[in-house]
Amino acid sequence: MKKIKVILNPVAGKGYSGRAEPKIRQYLKEAGLDFDLVRTQKRGHGIELAEQAVKDGFDLVVAAGGDGTTNEVVNGLIAASDGKIAGTLGLLPTGSASDFMGNVGIPNNLDEACHLLAKSQARIVDLGVITIPGGKRLYFDNQLGIGFDAVVTVEAQKFRWLRGMALYFPVVLKTVFLTNKATTVTLEYDGKKMELPTLQISVANGSREGGGFYMAPDAQLDDGYFDICVVRKISKFQMLRLIPSFMKGTHIKHEATTMLRAKKLTITSADNLIAHYDGELLCTKGHKIEAEILSKKLKVLY
Repeated sequence: MKKIKVILNPVAGKGYSGRAEPKIRQYLKEAGLDFDLVRTQKRGHGIELAEQAVKDGFDLVVAAGGDGTTNEVVNGLIAASDGKIAGTLGLLPTGSASDFMGNVGIPNNLDEACHLLAKSQARIVDLGVITIPGGKRLYFDNQLGIGFDAVVTVEAQKFRWLRGMALYFPVVLKTVFLTNKATTVTLEYDGKKMELPTLQISVANGSREGGGFYMAPDAQLDDGYFDICVVRKISKFQMLRLIPSFMKGTHIKHEATTMLRAKKLTITSADNLIAHYDGELLCTKGHKIEAEILSKKLKVLY
């Protein structure tokens, strides 16, 4: 029987994740699984716990939380991978947003997701790696966002109780009126270069973020490429009209949107870059961000 370590973030989902622990234990026992469950104690703790779980011989390391929790566990698995394919990763959706889980194909129903861990069906997906000044490398499984959606990430932290689309949709509307300042960037990607004022740049491994906004509807987790959505400066009114399109993925047809594909890119700006990776704040005053796709890097159950 495979050894399973469940890493649960009790504050994910505005505390829903912690309250869901008894159900998780019940469902996993009903599925006949032998598991050890541990709670994270602080930000970044999931990285340490996941790395240690691999060293301790656990076959499956499960992230119970949202995209931020998953990101920490993934970074821990990478740290323990010794350059090989990282994993195996399991996923339980108990956070504010579980977009990577949705992109992988994990059901939103917690009972179903727990029973899914008893199966051995897995896939190997790509990861993104960000290199920031000083040479530090951070890994992301879903999306790196610069501009508008990073401001949404900051604002979403101010809401204490809401989760999923109920959280992100009103925050998106608030952000439209909060900021509409374009950031002039130089974008270099796979030997090409462009300079333009932007409201948003989404560097996508997976198709959706923010609980259901399909920033890169054609993105595939295992094709060896980023899908990059660049949104030029538009008015607040135009942005409001465009929001429903982001929820359907039809924004890619809008004249203000440019879609690119690349394996590697560098974004620089004299302006302050506000950025997030997998819903976690990366920077508010960055000036250079480098990202590269790592093909077939993570093994995940689905």
